Amino acid sequence: MDYKEKHKPVCFKCKIELNKIISNKLISAEKLKIFDHPRRILEANFPLLRDDGELEIIKAYRVLYNGDLGPGKGGIRFHADVTLEEVVELAFIMSLKNSLAGLDFGGAKGGVAINPRDYSATELEKISRSYVREFFNYLGPDIDVPAPDVNTTSEIMGWMMDEYNKLSGKKVPAFITGKSLADGGSEGRDKATAQGGFFIIEDRYKNKKKADMTVAIQGFGNAGGQMAKFLFAAGYKVVAVSDSKIGIYDPNGLDIEAVYNHVYDTVKKRRLSELDGYTKISNQELLRLDVDLLVLAALGGVITYDNVDFVKAKEILELANGPITARAEEKLLSNGQVVIPDLLANAGGVIVSVFEWEQNLKDEHWSLTEVESKLKQQIISTYQNVISTSDAEKIDLRLAAHKIALVRILNKNKIDVV
Repeated sequence: MDYKEKHKPVCFKCKIELNKIISNKLISAEKLKIFDHPRRILEANFPLLRDDGELEIIKAYRVLYNGDLGPGKGGIRFHADVTLEEVVELAFIMSLKNSLAGLDFGGAKGGVAINPRDYSATELEKISRSYVREFFNYLGPDIDVPAPDVNTTSEIMGWMMDEYNKLSGKKVPAFITGKSLADGGSEGRDKATAQGGFFIIEDRYKNKKKADMTVAIQGFGNAGGQMAKFLFAAGYKVVAVSDSKIGIYDPNGLDIEAVYNHVYDTVKKRRLSELDGYTKISNQELLRLDVDLLVLAALGGVITYDNVDFVKAKEILELANGPITARAEEKLLSNGQVVIPDLLANAGGVIVSVFEWEQNLKDEHWSLTEVESKLKQQIISTYQNVISTSDAEKIDLRLAAHKIALVRILNKNKIDVV
């Protein structure tokens, strides 16, 4: 295991936001120096004996970017393209997301450079347990609390928890979140990201007639599908949804309950392309729809400088991470369109992760109603704080979210930004 003291930080878009913070004289460059480098970078190369007897070396990472507010908090992803640079950037973003949401946690992230589809369940369990053994001394309820991310599941979290328990000689369910209910997971965790975004939408449009509000949703995975269900049940007119291949459209509104049941059939998951009765559209055509709200719940970088001129939505909510590039967002804002940033919009997932951690520490199990009530209160308070800062400083919502997050960490360090 190697420890690196220095590494250049943050994704390109984050650097742009930091530069805007400085240029708008919100915080000085001198005071932002504490964000120049992550606090801790861990790398491991551990052996895996595969089912066929072949020995393979697995590359893994764990990064704590900032721990001033409390223990690290952030997911572990299993993906073939995972790099140290990516994990560092994601840990920085988690530092801001946790701070913005008022959570007493720093930002962390982990990764294993594998394609999980290439490994058996037995091999994935070995990898999961090895990950915990390699980083054991730097993980724990009061040090750094992992969670699921891309391609990691509640089952993988369960293996990791079991390994941590073996190494520590006692049961420590608060070591990791995103577990199954049987392992100490929280009610509502599977839909928390979408529900947090939905609560923001409900507060934002509380004085609007919902039946007249048109919504298009790019992405019909867990977050996008759950968001569609929430909006449909609340009375919004969801006119289009899409998966990675195709979208469906009806200007009079989709029957989301029927669409969701088709895709998430209990016997076999099916695609939107197999659903009859609706107009088929491409993902690019969905982005061009003239709707009141566009929810981006798929991939990063789907709205770029090349296609932004075709985006007609009055407001956009980023349920996915980084779906709008920096240059594209500048164009949207100059056109008077509103972007509700990912830092705020998809924070429901980490908020309920922290609820799980708290329940484990207290040996409690909260009801779904209690979890949803606490989530609504916390994310609406965060949203209203962003709106207030945006109005007071006359800045966009993303810049306001960044300022709030950065100031909270600076204040913890007794650095006065005024």
